[in-house]
Amino acid sequence: MTNWGLIGASTIAREWVIGAIRATGGEVVSVMSSNAERANSYAEANGIPKPLTSLEALVGDPDIDAVYISTTNELHRDQALAAIAAGKHVYCEKPLALSLADARAMVDAARAKGVQFGTNHHLRNAGSHGAMRDAIASGAIGKPLAARVFHAVYLPPHLQGWRLDKPDAGGGVILDITVHDADTLRFVLGDDPVEAIAMSQSAGMGQSGLEDGVMGVMRFKSGVIAQFHDAFSTKYAETGFEVHGTEGSLIARNVMTQKPVGSVVLRNADGERQLTFSDRNLYETALEKFHAAIAGNGKPAASGEDGVWSLATGLAVAEAARSGRTIGIEPGLSV
Repeated sequence: MTNWGLIGASTIAREWVIGAIRATGGEVVSVMSSNAERANSYAEANGIPKPLTSLEALVGDPDIDAVYISTTNELHRDQALAAIAAGKHVYCEKPLALSLADARAMVDAARAKGVQFGTNHHLRNAGSHGAMRDAIASGAIGKPLAARVFHAVYLPPHLQGWRLDKPDAGGGVILDITVHDADTLRFVLGDDPVEAIAMSQSAGMGQSGLEDGVMGVMRFKSGVIAQFHDAFSTKYAETGFEVHGTEGSLIARNVMTQKPVGSVVLRNADGERQLTFSDRNLYETALEKFHAAIAGNGKPAASGEDGVWSLATGLAVAEAARSGRTIGIEPGLSV
């Protein structure tokens, strides 16, 4: 059994990750918050034996095998490096950090220490996206030409906070949602982005110069172009993902979500066919793979390198939106 410590008493851990850890053979034994009252109440509410306020106490605990980091983005680097130095496996929220240099340092440190490092890109674990990836790989739509991602949603009040008003914490829709688009596109297409152009907006939710909406286009190595629309402010939109090829199209609806829902239609010269796929909890799929990787069987669903790629793409989109220029995407990963 893998024993986990939570760095951050977060909503996402409470709603999704704690249950996934437990459902896949792990146990959560500690949680750290800088606020003692929050640490205590969170631990009690979630059946966690050890509430802590010190990072050093958590990563120094010999009972802990792995940590899940879900603090605000500017804290990820130092917390991950401390855990890695203590020999803990790390499962980290996206974006991994606020700069590529920091993200690469995290991934390099884990590799040097011989511990597993995963990025919580949940969407690549959706059955819908796996079905799309398999259909493309089998040639069902011929050569992919273009893609469209609609990931404009409404950020609920209990999640608004720092995402809308703290630039220093890495707030804004690009580092929160566009990085997920980038990872999902890479996973489904089996391709890497090379450049991006974008425009952002503040539609009334973003404060302190933070964007709450963005539209843009990424170009991939193969020549595929992918349009994306991400927002915090659209209360009635549905999400979707389309890939169009020389011999067919994949039309997915309501699939850019934490829940295992939605539909995927293959449309080609023979007509339309609904693809079937697993409705398993996305986070359970991810944590099962991470536990297996810890045991020496396979790799995390989304590796640290995947997290560097999505951050590189997000930072390029942000720079493109600021400058009005096309920005190249280069993760600069060491091998």
